[in-house]
Formats: sequence, C-alpha cells, structure tokens
Amino acid sequence: MEHLTFDYPAQRAVTARAHVGVVGSGDLEVLLSPATSMSASVIVRTSVDGYSHIWKSVLDRFFTRYDGAAQIEINDFGATPGVVALRLAEAAEAAEGTHAADPEQRP
Repeated sequence: MEHLTFDYPAQRAVTARAHVGVVGSGDLEVLLSPATSMSASVIVRTSVDGYSHIWKSVLDRFFTRYDGAAQIEINDFGATPGVVALRLAEAAEAAEGTHAADPEQRP
C-alpha cells in the first residue's frame, strides 16, 4: 500500500462535498471537500506501489483545468489513469455543477 500527497495552487473556493466511485477491483473512490486555504491538496492511498510518477502526471493534467481549492482523498484499488481522470472530473462536477472541470464552459 502506497500513500502519496500532492499540492496545487487554487483560484476559487469550493463550497460543497462530493463522493464518487467505489473502492473495488480496478476502480477507486474520490472524496472531495472544501479546503481551508486557497490550495488543493490530494492524498492518494493506492494498492499499487511504484507509480507515483503516473499519479503526478494524471493530477498535473487535471489541475491545469481545475482551479478549485479542495481537499481530495483518493482510495485506489488498481484503477487505470483514464478511470482516475474520469472520477476526478465526476467529483468536481458533483461538487460544483456540470461544467466545473472545464472553466471555459462555466456559465
């Protein structure tokens, strides 16, 4: 079991919580909640060791589009990078509305 942490700058406050996905074979759970500061912090708990560089790449890409100040917990059980990106987008949408992960499409 590996435990990773990442931090990203944020531009706006997140006011709601979200919970998407399940911890199970090939999937993961994302818990998103408002941050106490204007930054985003991510804690990853994964059953697959040695892939911190992949996690960093997926999260770096997500945070080029998402600017919310959130605390994100990811509980992984072998999800692929595509599933990780999907669950992160779902959590952002659940917490903030349909187009939260794409700033250009916000009303």
